[in-house]
Amino acid sequence: MLILKLSCPDQPSIVAKIASYVASHNGNLLEFNQFTNSIDSKFFARLEIDTTELDVELDSFIKGFSVLGEALKADWHFREAPFKLRTAILVTKTTHCLNEILWRVSENDLPLEITSIIGNRDHCKTIAEKEGIPFHQIDMDGDKKDQGFQQIAQILRDENVQLSILARFMQILPDWFCGEFSGKLINIHHSFLPAFIGANPYRQAYDRGVKLIGATCHYVTSDLDAGPIIEQEVKRVLHSHSPADLMRLGRDCERIALARGIRYHAYDRTIIDGNRAIVFED
Repeated sequence: MLILKLSCPDQPSIVAKIASYVASHNGNLLEFNQFTNSIDSKFFARLEIDTTELDVELDSFIKGFSVLGEALKADWHFREAPFKLRTAILVTKTTHCLNEILWRVSENDLPLEITSIIGNRDHCKTIAEKEGIPFHQIDMDGDKKDQGFQQIAQILRDENVQLSILARFMQILPDWFCGEFSGKLINIHHSFLPAFIGANPYRQAYDRGVKLIGATCHYVTSDLDAGPIIEQEVKRVLHSHSPADLMRLGRDCERIALARGIRYHAYDRTIIDGNRAIVFED
């Protein structure tokens, strides 16, 4: 099976042209998700194509699509399925997001191959050792932060990592790092309405009597916590909830939003469009 993601300027007969190309080589469309942004006149699509009866080699089918893709002025990407993304997980102290990812991988819910767990603290080392996953502890204290990010980048290169997940990795990534791994970095952070910054946001939220708590999973850019949003999760807050309850609810939101966001990315269900992410849910 092949997965095709495509984006191009909106124009007549796009769906018909793509479907005709697939049919012309005896391919079978298992899924065809599409979205037209009428504001920007852009077309987005995700296809799953059964290739068992193709009348040409798979490589020839993929290469042959370039004629149509160029005619549509499209950006496109093919991926052969099934597959597993080589993935590194970056952590600091908390373990709930890391454990959620590892559990979902073990249940075959996320198509990931965890190459390593990277931490600027050793709090998650035991978990990595238990799972038989290499753990890299990187000293990033004080003036060692720049050197630390250079070390992390080299690990990602050496391990041919295709996706890096910031599972409550409490460090601000430098611009060059975000640029080099653009579109391959996913982060999770808490969300309150209204927003609270600085120390102890849960206590601040409690003091203000918030009624909603949530979490946002997004792609990482050089703009702190402002990259394209993949998924969000919210829960109601009651007046009887303590700051500890808010933290508990927040952790649940973080686990769910991050897991969904990773799944959408890993199954090629996202297309980054400027500062937005188009998400074709499954």
